[in-house]
Amino acid sequence: MSPGELVRALRRRWYVLVLAVVLAAAGAYQVLRPSVTYLSTAIVVLKPPVTGSQPNQLANLQPPLAAVSYAAAQQLDSPAGKAELSAVGVTGTYRLIPRNSGTSVTPRYLIPSLQIQAEQPAPDAADTAVRKIIELYTKHLTDLQTEQGIPEAARMSITLLVPPNAVAQTGTKSRGLAGSALLAGVVGVPAALWTDRLLARRARRAGN
Repeated sequence: MSPGELVRALRRRWYVLVLAVVLAAAGAYQVLRPSVTYLSTAIVVLKPPVTGSQPNQLANLQPPLAAVSYAAAQQLDSPAGKAELSAVGVTGTYRLIPRNSGTSVTPRYLIPSLQIQAEQPAPDAADTAVRKIIELYTKHLTDLQTEQGIPEAARMSITLLVPPNAVAQTGTKSRGLAGSALLAGVVGVPAALWTDRLLARRARRAGN
């Protein structure tokens, strides 16, 4: 199809282009008036027990602790863990992210800290979801140590480094508008050409 034929086809099916523009405008309106969600983030760290030789827990963090922390996070990310979270009211989007403290000198995940995030339509709900995730994370680690018969004095503990803090999340309007305009062109032009060919084919059949 030559450029001239393309232009004539689009002129004949201008109403298809108008419909695509209207739909894109409706999408752009939603972009300009987005629904606000809140993302709450907290950071916890798994610490070894206090010993006489190492009274500072934070000075004795080792990679095996990070492995234990990651295993507990994996349990919560499993279908059974998701069912547990749902049972206590944690729904929507949530993430448990092991923090990578690795550098060119230290190994990855040397410090067993875990970033916990939850996204909810209200800030209080987001903070509450994070707290419930922390509670279940703590429970899994406690149950693990209980199963192993580890005495209380020798158990790992969990410290909240950064408390839950919800912040509003909104999309980038300029990107949304650009996407709506691109979608109108990508969908509108092929739809107009397809409609033109379909109607032309029907007209030829009717003429025969």
